[in-house]
Amino acid sequence: MSSTSYTRSLDRLRREDESSFGGKSASLGELLAAEIPVPPGFALSTSAYSGFAADHGVAAAIASGDADAIGEAMRGVAMPSDVRDEIAAAYSAIGEPPVAVRSSAIGEDSAEATFAGQQETFLWVRGAEQVCDAVRDCWISLYSPTAVSYRARLGRDREAAMGVTVQEMVDAEVSGVMFTCNPVSGDPSMIAVNASWGLGLAVVGGEVTPDDYLVSKVTREVVRAQVNDKHHEYVPDPNGGAAIRVDVPADRRTERCLDEAALAALVDVAKRVERHFGSRQDIEWAIARGTSAPDGLYLLQSRPVTGVEGPKPKPAPASAIAAVMNTFGANVKRGDT
Repeated sequence: MSSTSYTRSLDRLRREDESSFGGKSASLGELLAAEIPVPPGFALSTSAYSGFAADHGVAAAIASGDADAIGEAMRGVAMPSDVRDEIAAAYSAIGEPPVAVRSSAIGEDSAEATFAGQQETFLWVRGAEQVCDAVRDCWISLYSPTAVSYRARLGRDREAAMGVTVQEMVDAEVSGVMFTCNPVSGDPSMIAVNASWGLGLAVVGGEVTPDDYLVSKVTREVVRAQVNDKHHEYVPDPNGGAAIRVDVPADRRTERCLDEAALAALVDVAKRVERHFGSRQDIEWAIARGTSAPDGLYLLQSRPVTGVEGPKPKPAPASAIAAVMNTFGANVKRGDT
């Protein structure tokens, strides 16, 4: 067993750990430090990936630049036993629940660029062996044609390195995304919220037209509330698979999926997140099935908004941040997107 520690609890990560654990994991650690509700979990360091990628066969395939050859080589090499053992131990420490296994690459979700959709996420993963397999598939996705092309456009070919986030799933009754500005105009006085039934796959994948809200940060006035036909949703597979797409009952498709209390809770937490990071944020969130916001509200990730013009808020002093933080309680018993 190596003396190297490859895993760390998410609540022990901070911004300065981005170079060792990737942007997504570091951001989640910051949210937890700000007492913002995040599903519990752990992160796998980039050093675990680097050791695996140094294997002779894997390194040769990476040098070839052939995505198919890289994937085949990575699947043909056993994960180092010390990495596998540590993943299993960290998974056991959080109670071995269903988890989301998410790519957390170096340079991901920065102020300059976002790798959203470029690399893989695996939902409702169960069992230590399956978690290890999903980690390997996250590493492989670092070399997907879209990810390689995106890094090339940014001039980051030599910076490819992958951390991995493992989070307890939230069985989402409602989920979506929100921006702490108007993503079209850049107006920083507004919060834009998209919401739909079930796991967030349907929203982030553009498979449904979600309910659309625009809310004033200052007055809390709902400037726009567009309720749309949300014809299907993703739910946990009752047979133990990842997630399945099902039709939403006809009488529920055009029902508003966020009431006033839930929308107010989302606005409140969005303002806290923006205040903590000192920049406009693009946030994924979920409300656990059978609960209501704010108690059942969890944030799944937060990253800087990119590609939108407009003034950015200045970071608040630490004392001011502390003054506005309210504790939600970060534990979640059932799983999320």
